[in-house]
Amino acid sequence: MNLVWTTPADAPAMAEVHAQAFPGAWDAEAFCDLMEAAGVFGLLAGTAPAQGVILCRVAAGEMEVLTVGVAPAARQQGVGKALMTAALGAARQAGAEAAFLEVAVDNAAAVALYARLGFRRAGLRRGYYDRGEEGRADALVMRLDLSDA
Repeated sequence: MNLVWTTPADAPAMAEVHAQAFPGAWDAEAFCDLMEAAGVFGLLAGTAPAQGVILCRVAAGEMEVLTVGVAPAARQQGVGKALMTAALGAARQAGAEAAFLEVAVDNAAAVALYARLGFRRAGLRRGYYDRGEEGRADALVMRLDLSDA
C-alpha cells in the first residue's frame, strides 16, 4: 500500500477522497486549516486518485483521529487498516499514550476494524453525526492504550 504523508498542499486530494467516503464531507479549505494546526498530521493512501485519507492530532499524550475515510471502490482491501496502522505508529513516535476516535454506531465494518486494532468502547455520543434528511446518528467513542498495542 502506497501511503504518503500530507502537507497543506494536499488538501484538495484529501477533500476529494473524503467526499467519496462521506456525505457532508470536509472541503479543501477545512483540511488546509486543520493541517496547519500544531500536532496535526495526515496520510493519503494511493495516488491519482487517492483511495483513502486519515487526519489525526497528537496533543497532551493523546492522539485523536479527526477523520479517516476510504473511497467506496477501495473498501475491504486493507486501505483503512494501513492508514490506521501508520497513524498509530506516528502517534507512538510523537509520545502519545492513548488514541481516541468516534465512529458511527451503524458503521459495522469500521467498528470491526477498530476492534481488531485493539480499540475498545469508551463512550457514546448521541446524535453526533448529522445525516441530513435521515436525521442524526450516534457515535461510539473508542479508545486504544498505545502502550499495550
